[in-house]
Amino acid sequence: MFARFSTARKVLRPVAAALAALAITACEPISLNSTGAASATGPKIDPTKPIQVALLVPQSDPEAGPIAKSLENAARLAMQEQDGVTIDLRVYDTAGQAATAAAQAQKAVDEGAKIILGPLRADAVNAAGLAVADEGINVLGFSNNPAIAGGNVFILGETFANVANRLMGHAKKTGKTGAVIVYSDDVPGQFGKIAFEQAATVNGVRVVASEPYALSVEGVTSAAQRAAATLKSGAADTVFLTPEAQNAALPMLLNQLPDNGADPAQVQYAGLGRLDVRPDLFSLPGADGIWFAVPDAARRQAYAGRYSSVYSTSAHPLSGLAYDGISAIGALAKAGRGDALTAKALTSASFTGTGGVFRLMSDGTNQRALAIATVKDKQMVILDPAPSSLSGAGF
Repeated sequence: MFARFSTARKVLRPVAAALAALAITACEPISLNSTGAASATGPKIDPTKPIQVALLVPQSDPEAGPIAKSLENAARLAMQEQDGVTIDLRVYDTAGQAATAAAQAQKAVDEGAKIILGPLRADAVNAAGLAVADEGINVLGFSNNPAIAGGNVFILGETFANVANRLMGHAKKTGKTGAVIVYSDDVPGQFGKIAFEQAATVNGVRVVASEPYALSVEGVTSAAQRAAATLKSGAADTVFLTPEAQNAALPMLLNQLPDNGADPAQVQYAGLGRLDVRPDLFSLPGADGIWFAVPDAARRQAYAGRYSSVYSTSAHPLSGLAYDGISAIGALAKAGRGDALTAKALTSASFTGTGGVFRLMSDGTNQRALAIATVKDKQMVILDPAPSSLSGAGF
């Protein structure tokens, strides 16, 4: 799933559970040094004329239909906030099916689309990208699965690797040296483990032990006991947990690790999961002082306020990804770039939005600036604000 995996997309790898997406506001490009050998794949445009953008969303999918509408609303909101750029947005229904997404992507390009925004799910993004790759059209998908990234496909969703790198970078910055990783013995857990291991290597933190758990009470209990034993021995000073906040294993670990002697006053806890979406967990023993990564709250609230003001309803958490894509396209076009929709241009700038600074990488993944949050007195507190630029390990 992560950037160091193969980016071949003809055989889609299993998809890890999606992390919460960041909502991005209208943005200006910030020049960056080259981060890789991004190709010039993509059509030339006249930035003074309307830019035809295809939005692929699962409108007729019974489960994802509301998300599709929120994504479309967000894209149109971003269009309204572009200054000096006209975007001709055309919406195509994928029905939540990969084959339909491929057909709609081809139809969109045949009808003049210069870039594709969406689809939602990884298999659909993969299919759409393959369908139009031979025509040099880039796809900005809403997935967070880096296994499908690369070539003409860029993913906009938050990745495990991005969160893990931020947490591990903060650990190194604050003097932590040894890590224990506790992860579920399934696809998302394996991806989380790999993300932490890669981040540890990049940031110079030693992984002392990795403890898997079966998806059962007994499995979680056993892993908590093994991890706590290592932490109590002094061989490691930080425990990194892979489950998301909505996962039943996380509250179990936040109870059982302290119960088995991994004292939060002595051991630093950190997790991939966004605890701010589960404030009911703040009272658990292991939540006291835990680190987790969040986007810039003020920026996100500003976007949510504008959305609700225009549409008289709340934005879906994933809607910001559509806003993100339109804003990036608009910002590059506003700069007068005829190559604004090429891979080289898309990866040569960073953008500032409601979730903080983000950029698209030459391998098709993305990086987003995140804040480090913790729990103190059962309240979320920001320990380290999201950086205003992206550079180096742990950014």
